[in-house]
Amino acid sequence: MLKLYNTLTREKEEFHPIKQNVVTMYSCGPTVYNYAHIGNLRTYVFMDMLRRSLRYCGYKIKGVMNITDVGHLLSDADDGEDKMEKAAKEQKKTPREIADYYTEIFFKDLTRLNIGKPEIIAKATEHIPDMISYVQDLVKKGYGYETSDGIYFDIAKFDGYGKLSRLNLDEQIAGARVEVNTEKRHPADFALWKKAEKNHIMQWESPWGMGYPGWHIECSAMSRKYLGVTFDIHTGGVDHIPVHHENEIAQSEAREGAKTVNTWMHGEFMLVDGGKMSKSLGNTYTIDNLIERGYSPLAFRYFCLNAHYRKKLNFTFEGMDAAQTAYTRLLETLYKHKTSAESTEPQKLDGYIKEFRSAVEDDLNLPLALGVLWTMTKEKPSNDIYKTALLFDEVLGLDLKAARAPEKANDEPVPDEVKALAEKRLAARKNKDWAESDRLREQIAALGYSVTDGKDGFTVKKM
Repeated sequence: MLKLYNTLTREKEEFHPIKQNVVTMYSCGPTVYNYAHIGNLRTYVFMDMLRRSLRYCGYKIKGVMNITDVGHLLSDADDGEDKMEKAAKEQKKTPREIADYYTEIFFKDLTRLNIGKPEIIAKATEHIPDMISYVQDLVKKGYGYETSDGIYFDIAKFDGYGKLSRLNLDEQIAGARVEVNTEKRHPADFALWKKAEKNHIMQWESPWGMGYPGWHIECSAMSRKYLGVTFDIHTGGVDHIPVHHENEIAQSEAREGAKTVNTWMHGEFMLVDGGKMSKSLGNTYTIDNLIERGYSPLAFRYFCLNAHYRKKLNFTFEGMDAAQTAYTRLLETLYKHKTSAESTEPQKLDGYIKEFRSAVEDDLNLPLALGVLWTMTKEKPSNDIYKTALLFDEVLGLDLKAARAPEKANDEPVPDEVKALAEKRLAARKNKDWAESDRLREQIAALGYSVTDGKDGFTVKKM
């Protein structure tokens, strides 16, 4: 029986979809104003692992993912410019050009990471009438009120605000900044619709004049349109819990008068070298950055599989080296099974299949499931092992059918220049000078070589 951790109840619960054998699922998608970094992409690896696990357990999926191309302000608390508009001004492009460009790159990254697209992709700008209608209903029900700059949700009217994040609202009020919107009835009231200034690039006609939607309303309006009043699962990153998803619950349940999501699931943060990942620190690496350093995108996926989705994952290039080495070794080990004419006892295979499924059903314990796969590959070479690994790969998504023979050693000597750079890099690593280590790795890559770290030093090979 599949058990999933529900953020709302803080418990693992037996999963039972509303409709037998069909799972309705909404996943918060990207705000397409910039490149997705590896921390963002970990959330979509989690989304994909969940979708794959559900299918592995016999369910069909009706999934929706939004593309936020309007309405997401620089601050999650409704402050500042719209992220799309700001990017458009900085890059001297239209918001549509910005959205199309970064949306294309986002889906390219998903493809490289073997992440399947949900069945329905919903762009915010294509659902403005749905959002306006949703806001109108909230106003009619007494949950929305008008100010000089927009329509706001009155959280005091909604019992249970804060039940997802379990934040103390009184403490939030006490810690609120001085420069609050004095027209708001409560500091935590959030925008449903913003009135646009004349020079605002993105605006639409509405009952309240020209304007644009608040960020949170799009998910409520689009999930309602495609999945109905109540659906099975809502996913996102843990950063969405205290603001975006809390507000989504409030406005959705206020309009519908019913529970709208049965299971809330969230992927944890990715750290970098034990600290926060942020643009200001210059450590928001992209998939292109990893490829430039000689890593396979699927080695990053393998890296993600080594930690449970509810645990923080610390990204280091040493960890990526280990993941790339392990992933390559897995493909080479499976090649021995792929090319074997031998078979394995059905009883033994059944044991591995049961262990793997048990791990998957225990709130997607994919690190344990990956361990089952590795244990199975240590059996004597057998084509049955390879076929079972492909079955497991329906969940893991590591493209194990690409199992290959070990690369032959390259007899061409490594140039002295490259060796010297690799030695300098080793010294930098020992001194924990990671910036210098990265610079030297890039210099080595520019000469056409990759360096892989190991317990006894490093190996260098031609790319």
